[in-house]
Amino acid sequence: MYGKQTQRAIGAMSRLAEVWDGAQTRLSAVDIAQQRALPGPMLAKILTSLSQANLLVGSPGPGGGYALSRAPAEISFQEVADVFEREDPSNLCPFGGGICGVGKNCALHDKLVEVQRTVKTFLAETTFEIFRRAAQDEEIDAEAVAVIASVMPSAIAGALANDNGKLPRESFRVRERRPL
Repeated sequence: MYGKQTQRAIGAMSRLAEVWDGAQTRLSAVDIAQQRALPGPMLAKILTSLSQANLLVGSPGPGGGYALSRAPAEISFQEVADVFEREDPSNLCPFGGGICGVGKNCALHDKLVEVQRTVKTFLAETTFEIFRRAAQDEEIDAEAVAVIASVMPSAIAGALANDNGKLPRESFRVRERRPL
């Protein structure tokens, strides 16, 4: 679906969306890393890349930190993925090159195309507003949670699928590390 950098970038951006107040509140890389249980050195590089792509604004020094450059509803997951992922025009045939596209398609071709189309639609249509609403409005509709859960990695989907249809207030990684 997408790589670790993109996943971590979405994690960081989601935290900044949760505290969105018109870019007044800024969080440091250390704060974001701790709150999302992300590796600090890698996160610092990711935040720099997101800033260079004009998805974040940052300010150095005491009282500095990062904030979203635009309202969460204006930033799609696709914009984040575009920073870290390269477009792969292939249909990721499990048989490798030389099978699909040479004569008849393999038995998985249509399903793989459908999966890619679903992921592309998800990334393009999902904005960080979902996280802002979950944190600030404390409610989010169950349909939105189901859409995200259907295409995100299973650990995230498990964290989203709670009894009352609300998104959790903490990172799924933090929840996984908490003793039972």
